[in-house]
Amino acid sequence: MAVQPSQLASSDYTARHLSVLEGLEAVRKRPGMYIGSTDSRGLMHCLWEIIDNSVDEALAGFCNRIEVVLRADGSVEVLDDGRGIPVDVEPKTGLTGVEVVFTKLHAGGKFGGGSYTASGGLHGVGASVVNALSARLDVEVDRSSKVHRMSFRRGEPGTFAGEGPEATFTPFVDGSVLEIAGRAKRGVTGTRVRYWADRQIFLKDAAFSYDELVTRARQTTYLVPGLEIVLRDERDLDGSGVHEEKFRHEGGIGEFAEFLATDPPVTDVWRLQGTGKFTETVPVLDSRGHMTPTDVERECEVDVALRWGTGYDTEVRSFVNIIATPKGGTHISGFEAALLKSFRAVVTENARKLKFSAKDDKLEKDDVLEGLTAVVTVRLAEPQFEGQTKEVLGTNAVRGIVSRVVDRELTALLTSTKRTEKAQSALLLEKVVGAMRTRVTARQHKETQRRKNALETSSLPTKLKDCRSEDVERSELFIVEGDSALGTAKDARDSEFQALLPIRGKILNVQKASIADMLKNAECGAIIQVIGAGSGRTFELEAARYGKVILMTDADVDGAHIRTLLLTLFFRYMRPLVEAGRVYAAVPPLHRVEVIGQGRAKNEFVYTYSEPELHRLLSGLEKKGRRWKENIQRYKGLGEMDAAQLKETTMDPRHRTLRRVRMSDVAAAERVFELLMGNDVSPRKDFIVDGAARLDRERIDI
Repeated sequence: MAVQPSQLASSDYTARHLSVLEGLEAVRKRPGMYIGSTDSRGLMHCLWEIIDNSVDEALAGFCNRIEVVLRADGSVEVLDDGRGIPVDVEPKTGLTGVEVVFTKLHAGGKFGGGSYTASGGLHGVGASVVNALSARLDVEVDRSSKVHRMSFRRGEPGTFAGEGPEATFTPFVDGSVLEIAGRAKRGVTGTRVRYWADRQIFLKDAAFSYDELVTRARQTTYLVPGLEIVLRDERDLDGSGVHEEKFRHEGGIGEFAEFLATDPPVTDVWRLQGTGKFTETVPVLDSRGHMTPTDVERECEVDVALRWGTGYDTEVRSFVNIIATPKGGTHISGFEAALLKSFRAVVTENARKLKFSAKDDKLEKDDVLEGLTAVVTVRLAEPQFEGQTKEVLGTNAVRGIVSRVVDRELTALLTSTKRTEKAQSALLLEKVVGAMRTRVTARQHKETQRRKNALETSSLPTKLKDCRSEDVERSELFIVEGDSALGTAKDARDSEFQALLPIRGKILNVQKASIADMLKNAECGAIIQVIGAGSGRTFELEAARYGKVILMTDADVDGAHIRTLLLTLFFRYMRPLVEAGRVYAAVPPLHRVEVIGQGRAKNEFVYTYSEPELHRLLSGLEKKGRRWKENIQRYKGLGEMDAAQLKETTMDPRHRTLRRVRMSDVAAAERVFELLMGNDVSPRKDFIVDGAARLDRERIDI
């Protein structure tokens, strides 16, 4: 039902606040312009705005500790030990600094220099936007040995007669009052902001994410060394009570890059630092209250931490004055351009050593970014962002400054004559050139990804026994161990949709080997070529020539080892195939029991797949009074089966059992592969020693 004007309390709408509410009413009407959305993402953005104001105090050197508390009543509180928001009267508006900050758009200490040389809250709208979108906001400021307090409802200052947003609210009419709520200890300063998000604005299911808070807090303490951030969740969502964590890091972005990296290193963490100046024309408010275009000289500080690892994934985090810019901007454009320029120049200079010729393709950006973990930070006054959400930096001059700093510093490292840096540079250049060759090879594979007709099959390995069907969803590729198994499998398969690719013995352990060595390995190359979707970063799942890839190895220790080596290849270079659930392991039987038929009935063959299953079968037969032939056949390998047996037990979709290889936890899988197949022997030795006591010796196939 619509509310009639006469139903509105006169105190809810006063002439004194027309100017204040005009601006904040625009925020309430179009919240998406300021916080991106009204779901959980927008709710978290409001919290970042308040936290960033405290972090700006830390950046300026006045704050050492920030505490963020998610209260059980749905509110959130942010406390810091900074200087505190100014409480004196601002001459132009006649309002206290607290009221200006929380009710005026584009008001704060980040305009025109003086208070902050570099800050995260750059538009002066953060606190006022959060205030406008809050059912209640309380702010307390410790300054001059006093505790100052003020409350707001949906952006309007006043007083609440009780706790929480439902308490009776009385707005100020004649003049706002910044209440003196008590005394603060001498020399103690700080700000406490507690607010309840307005559920008239935000969706019902919008909620604060503690995990996002943890990620942001950890990230911030890396970017501001020495700052301590305390997180406390009092909501008890999982029944475990109050949860509290503290974050503090002294190592800066170098330690952050080390934390983000997941693969073994090729280089140490390298720091690239420098500054640059540029002139910017900005409107400045003069003494008469007019905005006058003025040329202002700015300084931009660049600090980059980067390291390359053996993997092929790229992790680049970028920040402007500690504010994350997930969608990049001019600083990332300059960073990537400088990387490519430096590597192209150094690779050309070392062409003979790297066996790089003019016939080779030029290095591309992806070749250089492969395996890179980097943290790119710039600090400057009043950067230009695209939108209040600050996801993209738009200051054009930053591109050139970052590019020059990175090009100069990285080139110096890549051409350094110091023993450690020289050795790491050599490995890195080899990796980058190897990535380029992998890309070229993958492109060639991609060009031949479609099914070949009879005239074109010569481009695929001759040992591949392909199937006739071109239906990818139905087709299956069996990777089989050895020529003996191939001979039997050839007769056992359905050549309409089942293809066979034999491999000789144990393939290369690609967890230890370089990309170049992997590509030189005949077995690895054949597998990548037959699947036809490329490898590594350029792998395209849609181009895979088979719906299922089935690893069919012997049911013994060697077979398990070969299967592990194959899975390592798929995990590192064809991971999307595993993630899509298209890689399987065949399950061949271990035993064949010939059960003697009763009366004139023929003898029956029963297959079992493990020792316990065999014992259960024999016990069941014994209870039923059935007999079986002694000398139960124990299969040592696939080659011991005839074609009919292999088809019935392992290859016929109507009877076989397949184990799907899943990747429910990629991080855990990465750790296990590195433990079992990586270069570092000592953790693997510890794992074997620790597990020796749990080994069942009867299971060892001797």
